[in-house]
Formats: sequence, C-alpha cells, structure tokens
Amino acid sequence: MAANSPAKTAQEQNQTAADQPSAMHSEKPSEYFGQLQSFVAATILLALCFSVPLYRLLQFAAGSALYSHILLVPFISSYLIWLRRKHLPPPSEPARQLAVFAWVAGFVVLVGYWVALGSALTLTEEDSLALTMLAFLLFFYGICCLFLGADILRAITFPLGFLVFISPFPTVVREGIELMSQHGSAVAADVMFRLSGMPIVWEGLGFQLPGIRLHVDPECSGIHSSLMLFLTSLLAGHLFLRKRWTRAVLAVAVIPLGIVRNGFRIFVIGQLCVHIGPEMLYSTIHRQGGPLFFALSMVPFFLLLVVLRKLDRAVKETKAEEYGG
Repeated sequence: MAANSPAKTAQEQNQTAADQPSAMHSEKPSEYFGQLQSFVAATILLALCFSVPLYRLLQFAAGSALYSHILLVPFISSYLIWLRRKHLPPPSEPARQLAVFAWVAGFVVLVGYWVALGSALTLTEEDSLALTMLAFLLFFYGICCLFLGADILRAITFPLGFLVFISPFPTVVREGIELMSQHGSAVAADVMFRLSGMPIVWEGLGFQLPGIRLHVDPECSGIHSSLMLFLTSLLAGHLFLRKRWTRAVLAVAVIPLGIVRNGFRIFVIGQLCVHIGPEMLYSTIHRQGGPLFFALSMVPFFLLLVVLRKLDRAVKETKAEEYGG
C-alpha cells in the first residue's frame, strides 16, 4: 500500500496538470467576451465621435477612382482577423503605455487639424480627410491596445496595420507619387520606343512621334493601378509568404513593375496612334484600358510570388535539416 502511494500522488498530479488547460479553456470564452464587449463599446463611441468625417470619407471614396479601395479595407482587415480566430492567444495584460501614446498622438493630430482650419491655410478635402482619419486610426489603435491586450495585438498586427489605407494620401504625397510615376513611365516608354526602332524625340514628359505628340499627364501616371498592385502585394505576402524578406521583396518589386506596366501602356497607345491614327487617343484602350494592363502586370507578379514562395519553403526546409542534423 505504501509503495502505491507515490505512484498515486504522481497520477493525481498528472491529472491535475491535464485538467488545467481545460479549465483555462473554459475561462477563455468569458474573458474574451468581456474584452470584446468593452472593445466594441469603445469603438462604437469612437465612431460616433467621428461620424461626420467617416460619412465624408464614404462619400469621397465612392466618388473617387483612386480611393475606391477605402470602402473594402475594413472588410479585408476583418476577414484577415476572422481567419486567425482559432489561433488567437488568450487574453493578456493591456498595453496601457502604448494606448496612452496612441491617444496623445491622435489628440496632437486633431489639434493640428483644428489649427489648420483656423489659419489662412486652405485644406483640400483630401488633406482634411487624411488628418481626421489619421487621428481616428490613432484613437482606434489606442482602444485596441487597452482592451485587446499585447499578445492579441501581436497576432493581428498586419490586419490592424492594413487599416491605414482607409486614409487618403495628403495632397503633397499624392502629387509626389504621381510625378515620380509620370517620369518613371516616360523613361520606360522611351526605352520601349527606341528598342522598337521608332523615331522619337523625348522631352521631359513629352514624346514627339511621327505625326503626333504625346504627353504623360498626371491622369496617365497609373497611380491607381500601381496602388492596387501594391495592396495586392501586401495581402499576397501576408497570406502566402512567411519570411519577412520575401514579403518585402514582393512589395518593393511592384514599384518598378507598375512603372514598366504604365510605360508599356504609353508605348502601345503611341504605336497605335502612329500606325492607325491620332484618334486612338480617344479610343477605349486609352480611356478605359487600365484594367487590361493591370491584368497583364499580374502575370509577372504571380510568377514572382511563386518563386518567392518556393524560396520561402526552401529556407524553411534547410533550417529544419540543420536543426535535425
């Protein structure tokens, strides 16, 4: 009997240890529910406080070709979090310092916005929404830090970060991106024209072709397609790649890819104008050909994604072999 006592004690200890995860699991839903209630209540209150800027944002995005993606961003982020719902960590201590920092930063942005409104500065709708949405996001991130906890924040960092794209670019940033894209596309188109053997005189953003002169206007910068390609690269990297460097390569690669795509579009339109007639400037391929050239750019994009995915797996297998050896 005495010999069986230690074994029995050990068995009881093992049983107790085995019961602990289930006890924690049973407590987990109630803790999650309490956190979720507080989080939802605070988010609703924040949305009510920013109801006017949010309504203006919806109207602005619905009528903008460049910012139409804003309407989809919250749903994409919510879906990404939903995909990870079974792998979220248990409730943890709130990141109070980070929450305070985010709220202070949001308040500073709001003060700057109010000062700009009261000064001689004239804010465009784009600038106004950029500032108010930045403040909204900072306050929302503070709520996340306080009610979701540090561990959950780490698990959903990308979906939360992706929400930054609900904010329009400030005008100066958008114009800078457009100008860079204009000049990059002009360089790419010039190379293509010269490789094709077509006589061309290139002057800044203008091309003198046989019988016609083309100019790369801001509307021809391809910024919308390039932005869509960049967002696609971020989502694809998050969903299909595991290494940070492969995700970074995919995101950075779409910048020259977008410039080459737009340069190719200019090249095609120029060739059509020379060989068919200047009326091709008013054709469907010029006015509404963006989706077609975007689809063409997705071919090298997916090829690069496949290569990076294979490299991702190769690195993982190599490290597994090293640890196994």
